[in-house]
Amino acid sequence: MEIRIGIADDHLLIINGLETMLSSSPRHQLIFKALTGAALMEALEQEAPDVLLLDIQLPDANGVDLCKQISDQYPDVRVIALTNHEETMYVRKMMRNGALGYLLKSTDPESLLSAIDKAYDGEEYLDKRLEKAMLSEMIMGKRQSSREVQLTKRETEILTLIASEHTNQQIAEKLFISLRTVECHRLNITQKLNIKHMAGLVKEAMMRGLIK
Repeated sequence: MEIRIGIADDHLLIINGLETMLSSSPRHQLIFKALTGAALMEALEQEAPDVLLLDIQLPDANGVDLCKQISDQYPDVRVIALTNHEETMYVRKMMRNGALGYLLKSTDPESLLSAIDKAYDGEEYLDKRLEKAMLSEMIMGKRQSSREVQLTKRETEILTLIASEHTNQQIAEKLFISLRTVECHRLNITQKLNIKHMAGLVKEAMMRGLIK
């Protein structure tokens, strides 16, 4: 039986690679490609696929939240997360929001087709490396590969203002603290999230649910 597939990813190189993998199997039919969350939702309105390969970081949408929205609006669409993130925290979030599978973008054709087939049949599929990491966490009884980031109340306030494009000086004035204090908090935040660039920092913080 033919399986209709949709892809949502903002990297054409990734989309082209996936399309090539799918073309090797006559059973798997690619019905649309979307580069943004908005384009994806429009495509779903036109024709919902059986299986959706969903990047968890689209330029205009948080894939984790988008997965929940799609699962609610289109319960018959089986979502497979597609990402470079190997942290098991993301696996848990996507699975909680309705995803049936979790694949790394470095996956091979055999694993890709296997994940699609399993999702189509209503079964879960995890990338083998992540499956080992999840099992390891369960055995050890603690989170090893995806330690949850804990921000202080003040760090959260500052990160929210950074996301609203406030400068350090504006943040200092708004929170009645010194410019030096703001800079120290920003440094702590970047170290905790392990990201130096502000654009990436805000995106990562939103993806982790640290700010809205």
